[in-house]
Amino acid sequence: MHLHTVVALILAAVSTTLINLAYLREHSAAADLPPLTLRDPAGSVRLLLGSRAWLAGFAMETTGFALYVAALALASLALVQSVAAGGIGVLAYVGARVSGARLGRRQLSGVTLSVLGLLALAVSLVNGGGQDHAGSTSGIVAWIAVTAAVAVAVLVAGRRSSSPAVAYAVAGGLLFSMGDFSTKVATEGGVRFVFVATMLLGYGLGTSLIQMGYQRAGPLTVAGLATLMTNALPILAGTVVLHEPVPSGALGVLRVLAFVLVIAGAVLIAAPRAGGSAAPEPPTRPGRSRRAAGSELLSS
Repeated sequence: MHLHTVVALILAAVSTTLINLAYLREHSAAADLPPLTLRDPAGSVRLLLGSRAWLAGFAMETTGFALYVAALALASLALVQSVAAGGIGVLAYVGARVSGARLGRRQLSGVTLSVLGLLALAVSLVNGGGQDHAGSTSGIVAWIAVTAAVAVAVLVAGRRSSSPAVAYAVAGGLLFSMGDFSTKVATEGGVRFVFVATMLLGYGLGTSLIQMGYQRAGPLTVAGLATLMTNALPILAGTVVLHEPVPSGALGVLRVLAFVLVIAGAVLIAAPRAGGSAAPEPPTRPGRSRRAAGSELLSS
């Protein structure tokens, strides 16, 4: 394995840990604020920026993002995103600690699959990491446009349903995936640095939607679904749009299996239970008082 690939995977692992811990901090802070709404974006932004707890979480997320960009500069999008997908296990474990509840069998199975997927990914890299391929600009633009259109459709449909939190989570995750994909393209430099614009748009709108979702459901439901979208789509985009190669033979099969395992693990962790609730987590509503146990754990 090339040294730069090893460094990239380490950076990706640290990045996803910071980001998923940041999601929990942001959830705890957003749940204590007055209702956030798209009808008053400026007011919602002022509420978030006025919360020290939320800013602390956002600072963690920003640090994780900086490490993520560094990882993308060293390795392919699909590889980095596969490591990031395993970070939902961190979210599930710490989320359960905060709520004081145990993970169900489905969530434990999801964590196990994610870990197995990361191990399979490591083995598949014995002959080197995936090399970067540029892909066509028209294909990149088409992927970003379709992702944004689907996010809008999900948001519109979800706001008319009884589960707006799910719509905010999925739409936010789609926009985050657009931001991740744009980040990888922008790291190529040159003319493609213009995709910083779609990167900022995706992250900005995605963050807003996820914060609103935090006020309507627990962290594992919202961040779990958002993380699933954020990681699954860039892995697919790296292979389909950027033409990042998959090894031939047994290592290629193992690489594909690794991708499938980490995504399947994320699905199981984020999926609601049969009764309609997500993994064990306390109910969340705008303006509720912060739970002391969760606050102490996340501030330690």
